[in-house]
Amino acid sequence: MGMVFGKISVETPKYEVIQSTFDYEIRKYAPSVVAEVTYDPSTFKGNKDGGFSVLANYIGALGNPQNTKPEKIAMTAPVITKSSPEGEKIAMTAPVVTKSDEKKMVTMQFVLPEKYQKAEEAPKPVDERVVIREEGQRKYGVVKFGGVASDEVVGEKVDKLKKSLEKDGYKVIGQFLLARYNPPWTLPPFRTNEVMIPVE
Repeated sequence: MGMVFGKISVETPKYEVIQSTFDYEIRKYAPSVVAEVTYDPSTFKGNKDGGFSVLANYIGALGNPQNTKPEKIAMTAPVITKSSPEGEKIAMTAPVVTKSDEKKMVTMQFVLPEKYQKAEEAPKPVDERVVIREEGQRKYGVVKFGGVASDEVVGEKVDKLKKSLEKDGYKVIGQFLLARYNPPWTLPPFRTNEVMIPVE
């Protein structure tokens, strides 16, 4: 029942709050091991969260764990997603050709439980789309919000957070992450979401 009302009862990543303002927190996260999948949402019928089932299968949240041990891995929160336009920036040339079919790739991450300190300690995924890697210590500007994390709401939060960070002299060094702490069936008023922007 706690899940419907947003109680977070699973392990969450360790961090230290370096600064707290009215608008955001600056957090330093400890190194961790993540399982991630990068995909084009159209391969999941346009579902931006299509990668969830791939990662949930890897840890065994939806039945038998899809890893070589096979070992069930505890679910953690949050589920982290970031979108990026596919491809690299190419120098400007003329004429300008507009293509409306630019693919937006999505990367979804589960932070693995703290007992896995190195990537090789985590069970090897059966599905080769799942990548296990280590994330070093990192710093983020973070803003927390409730409700449904729609593209529009997230976009507004990101803009506001970026402006606040830059105004306070922080240097943004990457794309924002969306962290969602609750299962999709949690009632919207009880959901916890965060927008996280990496800073120097």
